[in-house]
Amino acid sequence: MRLPPPRGPITEALFRALEGPPGAARIDAAGPDDEDRQPALFALDDEDTQLALFACYELHYQGFDGVDDRWEWDPGLLGFRAALEEGFERSLAAAVPRPADPGPAGVRAALVALTCTDEEPLLSLFLQREASLENFREFVTHRSIYHLKEADPHTWAIPRLSGGPKAALVEIQSDEYGGGRRERMHSELFRATMRGLGLDDAYGAHLHRVPGVTLAISNAMSLFGLHRRWLGALLGHLAALEMTSSVPNRRYATGLRRLGAGSRTVGFFDEHVVADAVHEQIAANDMCGGFAAAFPAYTGDILYGAACATELERRWAEHVMGCWQRGTGSLWTEPVPA
Repeated sequence: MRLPPPRGPITEALFRALEGPPGAARIDAAGPDDEDRQPALFALDDEDTQLALFACYELHYQGFDGVDDRWEWDPGLLGFRAALEEGFERSLAAAVPRPADPGPAGVRAALVALTCTDEEPLLSLFLQREASLENFREFVTHRSIYHLKEADPHTWAIPRLSGGPKAALVEIQSDEYGGGRRERMHSELFRATMRGLGLDDAYGAHLHRVPGVTLAISNAMSLFGLHRRWLGALLGHLAALEMTSSVPNRRYATGLRRLGAGSRTVGFFDEHVVADAVHEQIAANDMCGGFAAAFPAYTGDILYGAACATELERRWAEHVMGCWQRGTGSLWTEPVPA
């Protein structure tokens, strides 16, 4: 994966530095001088800051072609990232009210309440009933940012857990990684979906196309995964993903079959209908419930992580459906200079 084109002064400064050797240049994380613009600068859909934060996090995953691996732990880069994270955490806190703490015994019920809604998810219904192949290509392009590294952000939690919660997470992640069979890894199944839709299935191939609201979803996972203080939020985040997966994935599979897609193209979604119905029980009861019982002080963090997952997903779906309803594309296009 190569560095994408910058989207503003922050990514310009970051990418310019990453093209050189670590420690050779100071990365200026400062935003506009006008303090009134600071909240907008770190908005959850801001193109410049979300892309910059994503790029900083990517150094802990597979990195970028031509970028020295030593940048991963460069003190200047970490200071730059910390400034971005501070703004991102403030934006999350403003957008996601912290749920009431029900105590360890109430974690399961609270997670169910957070992930169940009376509102019909318009995006999944649209993809099931009306979407064109081009709509599905856009949808899969958005999803490729996470699904080509599926499970990786949550795996950071494994060495930070012990006992029952650790065993529960390993059980979930083992399925995500195909039980040791490459062709069954969820990331590989998603690659088959991309190929079936005529899309480039290379890791990070579409980073330059996805908007900030999509990047924010992955950034939240990496934020929670890379900071041990957010361990409870990471577990709640994973539980929310598992508990809201089966029904939408069934609809996606139905929509693709309606359009004539074959079993290999639909296989990723079929897999999640079955697997996540099991995973949601393990995640809510054994993983989150067990962790809350062992560490009651983290119960609130578990629910906050779940709430962040559902809110960021809602904002992303609202963006995509809003674009389609207006007859426009939902992917990033560079603004035309004035």
